[in-house]
Amino acid sequence: MSGTALTREEELAQELIESALKLLRDGTSIGDLKLVNSSIRELRYAFKVFQPYRGTRKVTTFGSARTPPDGPAYRTAQEFSRRIADHGFMVITGAGEGIMGACQEGAGRERSFGANIRLPFEQSANPFIIGDPKLVTFRHFFTRKLMFVKEADAVVLFPGGFGTLDECFETLTLVQTGKSRPIPIVFVDSPRGTYWRSWMRYVRGQLLRAKLISEDDLSLFTITDDVQRAVDEVVRFYSVYHSSRFVRDRFVIRLTRPLDPDLVAELSRDFADFVGPKGLLQRDASAAERRQEPDLDSLPRLTCRTAHGRAGRLRQLIDRINRDG
Repeated sequence: MSGTALTREEELAQELIESALKLLRDGTSIGDLKLVNSSIRELRYAFKVFQPYRGTRKVTTFGSARTPPDGPAYRTAQEFSRRIADHGFMVITGAGEGIMGACQEGAGRERSFGANIRLPFEQSANPFIIGDPKLVTFRHFFTRKLMFVKEADAVVLFPGGFGTLDECFETLTLVQTGKSRPIPIVFVDSPRGTYWRSWMRYVRGQLLRAKLISEDDLSLFTITDDVQRAVDEVVRFYSVYHSSRFVRDRFVIRLTRPLDPDLVAELSRDFADFVGPKGLLQRDASAAERRQEPDLDSLPRLTCRTAHGRAGRLRQLIDRINRDG
């Protein structure tokens, strides 16, 4: 580039080219290179589709493709999606039939994304999203699953089969380990349904009792058969809490409004095991944050030093901020 500074996008493109050349030098097979190339192409196209909607909160929904349109779970999913769309959220589904179609019917085409998967027996998109520019068809499950969670500001799950349970545990794992940002995770049964309550008995009886998870981990999700409670759980999560990230060695929680200093002191005391002995500090955006995120520079912040791990405690802190702030 003869002395001209590269943009970050140009640097990333150069890194990708260098990585591809290194794979060739290392003797990587053509088949593996095709896999890498097709994965990047899928992600590049998906990023392009989602880019115009970066400023809009989104809810990813999961559930069975086999749910009949006259079933209670279908009606519950449809009603949830209609109500959450009325709050300004968009809905992301797997674009198939059943619960996926119910959610897109409820939210409406203009408030929906579809992330379809190409299968040997060909899953066609449901009529509520087919032909829409916000429909992406993936070849690989792993790229599709990445987009489901990457673009989600909440995940809501309805009764389903292997795929739904796969997404259930993957989402919980990503949030529990900090590989995904904190988001509300809601399991929704139809009225008087027992699907998720039966699942919860398994989690408590087999995972918690054997100490394979901690009690705090149960704070990562909510189970309900009330549509309005499910909607409220998602909306309330972003009432005072906005978002969070690490900035060097400090954990930064962005807020929609500042907290009373007495509440900050109370939270520092009650969550000392999580935020560390120096507690929470309320401040404005740093100079580095203003440069990196100019669209968020007006948001007040809470910061602490030792907020690594223990996602369940972080969720409890967020809930307290939303409740008392």
